[in-house]
Amino acid sequence: MGNADSGAVKANSAAKADFGMIGLGVMGQNLVLNLVDHGITVVAFDPWPEARERFFGGVVAREQTRAQREGQAHEQTQEQGQGQGQWQKEARGCAAILRANSINELVSSLQRPRRIMLMVKAGAPVDALLEQLTRVLESGDIIIDGGNSHFRDTQRRAEMLTAKGLHYLGVGVSGGEAGARYGPSLMAGGHSDAWRAVEPILNAIAARAEEVDGGKPCCGLLGPDGAGHFVKMVHNGIEYADMELIAEAYAVMRVAPGMGPEELSRVFYEWNQGDLNSYLIGITAEILDKQDHDTGRPMVDVVLDQAGQKGTGLWTVQEALALGVAVPTIAAAVFARNISSDRAARIATAARFGAEAGARVGAGAGVGAEIGAEAGTG
Repeated sequence: MGNADSGAVKANSAAKADFGMIGLGVMGQNLVLNLVDHGITVVAFDPWPEARERFFGGVVAREQTRAQREGQAHEQTQEQGQGQGQWQKEARGCAAILRANSINELVSSLQRPRRIMLMVKAGAPVDALLEQLTRVLESGDIIIDGGNSHFRDTQRRAEMLTAKGLHYLGVGVSGGEAGARYGPSLMAGGHSDAWRAVEPILNAIAARAEEVDGGKPCCGLLGPDGAGHFVKMVHNGIEYADMELIAEAYAVMRVAPGMGPEELSRVFYEWNQGDLNSYLIGITAEILDKQDHDTGRPMVDVVLDQAGQKGTGLWTVQEALALGVAVPTIAAAVFARNISSDRAARIATAARFGAEAGARVGAGAGVGAEIGAEAGTG
């Protein structure tokens, strides 16, 4: 791995990076910071100049400032005989980020075989980047798609890139923003040779299953080509169902006994102490406890009651139908999101049948939208 001495972000450095990142949205940013926390030198690029400036001029600068502050505190504690601090990883990491302002610059900054991860919107943006990358990459280089791509698109792209002598891994990334920063679950699909070249890096940044094999990384090769994205699709479908169950439980308690958000928050906090303990139950309790600073009202009563979707739940239902597998709960969750997103129809329902009927149709939509936003599920 690359050395990471404390200092400023390097631009156009002669040093070669271990790993390339294209896409500096929230997920890409946090994965970069996670990588450099583990001593991995990263060259980062985004097609949008504004995104590059936001990351290198904002996020990285803040990390450096914090590292310097904590470094000064560390020096004081060292004088008192205290141990190493987390700041060291942060200071190392900030110095291990190389800036690229073009695809060519990113590629020339990487040691071979080049390992490049795409964290961009699924669909046409991925194909556009692949077209650019294939012009400048060399045989044996590896491209990783970490977005929510359809597994059939991943299969198609893998076949196309294999013909050009390149490796392509479709990797599902789960855990949302916090997971990307401190440890995601990584579901890979692709050729075993490509996997061996990236496995040490992905294992380093992955979450750990503390109760399994002494902290085994939540990271693995699940099969060829589209296998990783297929598993991520099903994972998201299951999460759709979980979030719909939570939203419906909230709606029943909110409408029938008339419980308010604060009281409901306590219920979910209590549930999270027992057998129902989970990430989604925990963030639901936190969401219901949030207040809107402008109005002083509960956030769930202020947020727009429309739960969007990126398609993975729908894909799960479509593939289940094609395979003859019954997934009625996931299907119902997708239908509920469709109803939630059609706010105009719900308003029309309220106008025709009364406000109470309209409210009941979309009673869980607000909390569902908030859970989805927090969880980062597509």
